[in-house]
Amino acid sequence: MNLIENVLITALAAEGKAFARVDGKALFVPHAVPGDIVHVQITRQQRAYMEGRIATLVQPSPDRVPACCAHYGVCGGCCRQTVAYPLQLACKQQQIIDQLTRIGKLELPPVQPIIGSEKTTGYRNKLEFTFSSNRWLTAEEIRHGGDALDRRALGFHIPGLFDKVLDIDACHLQADLSNTIRREVKRWAVEHLLPFYDLRSHSGWLRNLIIRSASTGEWMVVVVFAYDDAAPREALLRHLEKTFPQITALLYVINSKCNDTITDLPVHRFAGRDCIEEEMDGLRFRIGAKSFYQTNSEQARRLYGVIRDMAQLDGSGHVFDLYSGAGTIALFLARQAGRVTGIEYVADAVEDAQYNARLNGIPNATFLAGDMKDLLDDTLIERYGRPDVVVLDPPRAGIHPDVGRALLRIAARRLIYVSCNPASQARDLAALAPRYAITRLQPVDMFPHTQHVENVALCELRVEN
Repeated sequence: MNLIENVLITALAAEGKAFARVDGKALFVPHAVPGDIVHVQITRQQRAYMEGRIATLVQPSPDRVPACCAHYGVCGGCCRQTVAYPLQLACKQQQIIDQLTRIGKLELPPVQPIIGSEKTTGYRNKLEFTFSSNRWLTAEEIRHGGDALDRRALGFHIPGLFDKVLDIDACHLQADLSNTIRREVKRWAVEHLLPFYDLRSHSGWLRNLIIRSASTGEWMVVVVFAYDDAAPREALLRHLEKTFPQITALLYVINSKCNDTITDLPVHRFAGRDCIEEEMDGLRFRIGAKSFYQTNSEQARRLYGVIRDMAQLDGSGHVFDLYSGAGTIALFLARQAGRVTGIEYVADAVEDAQYNARLNGIPNATFLAGDMKDLLDDTLIERYGRPDVVVLDPPRAGIHPDVGRALLRIAARRLIYVSCNPASQARDLAALAPRYAITRLQPVDMFPHTQHVENVALCELRVEN
């Protein structure tokens, strides 16, 4: 492939790549920073675009900073570490504007300045690691032994390769106790010859390790096994219990399926409680192994403050909280609302939400379990009443078209759409545009060093002539 010299990188693009334009054609280069001048080795050439890698960094951008993680460039998880944080924020804000206007063709109010994260490392409260019997080898490892090396891994999937896992030494996304626990789990497993899972043949025993933490100082560890083998399971978990008294909830799951999801599987308590508790704005929340909770706790507080401000509640309004998870947003709003109705697909999360309402002495919150597109109908309105405000925080894929049509029929005065995917948010807001006008946009950076960004859109019911 060709070498293109002295390319000026001009912007950040998706999936950890940067953008340049060469002879009228788009060029995407990973690990580059806007302002870099680089020689690029072309690795893929299509009619409309090219892809390449940095062959030589000729002149670094003034916005290029050192990576904080030794795994940068291989792991793929924090792909913008070398971009100065103010530039990361500016690019995320522009990303939201571009996607809402280009995909949704939406008329936008001035976008509020993005709310950055005070922590750019150690900000996550949950990490999930994968065991593998056939770990990914770095280029340096291949040069120094290759297949003769120990291939067992406990770490993260290589982007785009479901069966390759990078063994992680130190991850800077969670407090360091997470690293200590993960390294000890692997050390014990290797020492006791416990079989690591093979992601291709679906053989082996150790599958996943989930570590959750809370601002209250509580920790949860979940070990996922491919099948039950009582003696080594007891030995491993007992070792963790004795070695780490900081663990509040020590749990395990038996997953014999070919996929890693545990939402449809029972969680077994080995030691401690079956949950941890998080605290936010004077409220406490029960977090189970399968509960959804915003993974950046400090930014979640700021995000929910934005939602509460947009809701403009006066103590008497009715709020629908759709995709309500463990009830965090609903309960955050309940003190300013007359009543709140939360709807969530995952039954375990609804149980958590109901528990959280009782825990905080909040009697005006009701939580329902079921598929959103099936529950959100006239019968629901007849039973629980029409909402004044609807808050929806759907998965990355956005809302089902039936949900959008139901929202148009319900016609709440205010609709607050929280999204971690501006592309699907743009599509959904365009479908709601016949009855709703976007009056405020507030981006929030929940995930520094990544391309991901949260956006909150306040939509108000149009006045019909």
